[in-house]
Parts: sequence; structure tokens; C-alpha cells
Amino acid sequence: MWTKIKKTFEKYPARAMVAKKIMSLGFRISENEKIYCKDVEISDMALSRSINVDRRSIKATVKTILADEELSNIFLNINPAGPLLQNIAPHLDLGVVELEASDETKGILAEATSLISQENISIRQAYANDPELEDIPKLTIITEYKLPSKLLPKFLEIDGVKKVSIS
Repeated sequence: MWTKIKKTFEKYPARAMVAKKIMSLGFRISENEKIYCKDVEISDMALSRSINVDRRSIKATVKTILADEELSNIFLNINPAGPLLQNIAPHLDLGVVELEASDETKGILAEATSLISQENISIRQAYANDPELEDIPKLTIITEYKLPSKLLPKFLEIDGVKKVSIS
């Protein structure tokens, strides 16, 4: 998908930024050329200000996407993932572990969740950044309770994990 988006917008960097922003926020494009977060319409002006592009770039990006069958099938059906608990976890007495990892390594999520499960701690949420959208891909896991610090070195032993933070 990212190859297709890059190729479609290779001569239009502002439009590429718009497509990337729409995708990263889980916004949907409708057939009536509007942008939505679920059922809430997002104004072209607000989106253009957030990424510092001209409002016309928003319209042009939407039209280009809708004119392409493959891209329109994707962008017409995107849904946001829902609320991420990471920033409010401390207020809810939840635990957070964040792993910076190599995007080529497989099985990081499986190994990390296995370590947590061995401590009999439930996982409330797991979220991995798309390496195509983020410079430093991260896996964030929200747990029912704060994790014991003894897990820190165990997370670092997982192949591909570069950095770990537990809170």
C-alpha cells in the first residue's frame, strides 16, 4: 500500500503528506470528497493547518485517491482504532511498557505479551506504530497493573528490541 501511495504522489510532496496524515489518524475519505473521523467531518482547513499545507492540497489529494480504485478501496474503509490509553494510564493506575524495535524483526509482540502473561497480568491494549508512518517504530502495551521492574532486562533480551521503558 505504501509503495502505491508513494508512487501516486511522488511528484506532489504536499499531497503525500496529506495522504500520510489521513492514514495515520485513521481518517476516512467519503465518496462525496469529505474527510471523516468515524461520523465526524474533518474540515479541510483544520487538516491543512495541522500539516502546514495549502487547503487546495487536501482537495487534490482526496480527488486523486478517489480516482484510483486501489487507493479509494483503502481510504473509503479506514476506521480509527479508538482511544489510546498510554497518556492516561497513570491516572487509571494502569501499567505501560514501550518497546522501540527494529521493523524487520518478527515475533516481538508475541514474546512481550508472553512475558507479561507469565506475571499473571492482563493486557488492556497493545499498539504498534506502522514503520512506514513513524521513524522509530514502537510497540506500546497497556497492562491492568504496573509491571515489575524485573521484566525490564527480559524485554531487552527480545530479538530486535532496542530500548524499553516501563511506567
